[in-house]
Amino acid sequence: MKAELPHPEHYSYIQHRRQVTRQIILPVVIAALLMIGLIVLICLATFNQGGDVGRWAAISTIWIVIPVMIVGLIVLALLIGLIYLMARALGALPYYTGLAQDYTYIARGYILRGVDMLVKPIVGLNNVLEKIKEFLGRITP
Repeated sequence: MKAELPHPEHYSYIQHRRQVTRQIILPVVIAALLMIGLIVLICLATFNQGGDVGRWAAISTIWIVIPVMIVGLIVLALLIGLIYLMARALGALPYYTGLAQDYTYIARGYILRGVDMLVKPIVGLNNVLEKIKEFLGRITP
């Protein structure tokens, strides 16, 4: 027993099927046929009696190098943009880093004062206990 899936027949599904065929499958098939035709044409022109293999090798090299050059130009543009942004940032950063240092120095003062306030009773208690021990040590012979 084999289960059969329902086949939707509404308008949007039919339109989707047509669009898939027209916008995806057809361009891929045409591009593949053009590539195959181009390969056959290149092979016929290259390997016939008067074919110039060196010229076709140079043309192939050009087609291989073009994408590498395009990617290289994109990377170069990104690097130039980053260098420009760093130059702009270095112009503004000294002021803001100076402000950050000032605020951390102020915060450091508050933190040290708070820690000293927290530790002062404990240190005072330890001083009192040490003086009591010293006094008791003098009394007992």
